[in-house]
Amino acid sequence: MFKVIRRAWRYLVFALSGRLDELSDPRIQIEQAIQEAKEQHQRLSQQAAAVIGNERELQMKLTRSLEETERLQANARQAVLLAEQARAAGDERKALSYEDSARAFASRLVAAETALRDAQLMHERAGQSSAQARAAVETNAMALQKKIAERMRLLSQLDQAAMQEQLNRAMGDLSGLAPAGETPTMDQVRDKIEKRYARALGEAELTSGSVEARMIEVERAAIDVEGAARLEAIRESLALERKPDQGDRPGPTP
Repeated sequence: MFKVIRRAWRYLVFALSGRLDELSDPRIQIEQAIQEAKEQHQRLSQQAAAVIGNERELQMKLTRSLEETERLQANARQAVLLAEQARAAGDERKALSYEDSARAFASRLVAAETALRDAQLMHERAGQSSAQARAAVETNAMALQKKIAERMRLLSQLDQAAMQEQLNRAMGDLSGLAPAGETPTMDQVRDKIEKRYARALGEAELTSGSVEARMIEVERAAIDVEGAARLEAIRESLALERKPDQGDRPGPTP
C-alpha cells in the first residue's frame, strides 16, 4: 500500500511539474535561471573571499613570527657577547647571568622557529587554496557572462518566435485556415458574395426567358419605333418653319 501511494505521489508530482512547465512564461524562467546563477556566483565569491582573507591573516602571522625569531636571535647573540665581555673583565657572576639569559633566549628562539615553520607550511597551503578559490571565481564569472549572453540570445529568439506565431495566425486567417470564430474569414465572405451573385444571375436568366419578359421587350420595341417616328416628325416641322426665313435672307454679293 505504501508503494502504491508513493508511486501515485511521484506520478502526481511529475504531472504537475510538466503542466507547470507548459504554463510557465519562458521570460520568467530565464530570469529565474540568471538570478540563481548570480546568487551562486555571489556565494562562491564570499567563500573565496574568506579563503583569501585566511591567507592574508596567515601572512601577517608569518611576518610577526619572522620578526620575533629575528629579535630572539639578536637578543641571544647580545647576551652571549655580554657574557664574554663580563668574563673578560673578571666578573664571572655577571658572565653566568648573561649566559643564563642567552640560554633562555635560545630556548624561546627554538620555539619561535618551530612556530615559524608551522606558519610557513600553513601559509603555503592557504596560498594554494587561495589560488584555487580565485580560479574558481574567475571560471564561474566567465560562465555567468556566458549565461547572460545566452539570455539575450534566448530573449531575442523568443521575440522572433512570438512574431512568427502572430504572422502564422495572420496568414492562417487570410488563407481561410483559421478556425471559425466571431469574425468571418475572407474566404467565407467571398463564398457568400459569390453565392448571392450566382443566384442573382440564375434568377435573371429565368426572368429573361419568361413570356412577361418577351412582352416587355415587344412593348419597348414598339415604344422605340413610335419615338423614332415622332422625332422624325419634329425634324420635318422644324425644316418647314426654317424655309421662309431662308428665303428672306439676302443672297451673296456678286
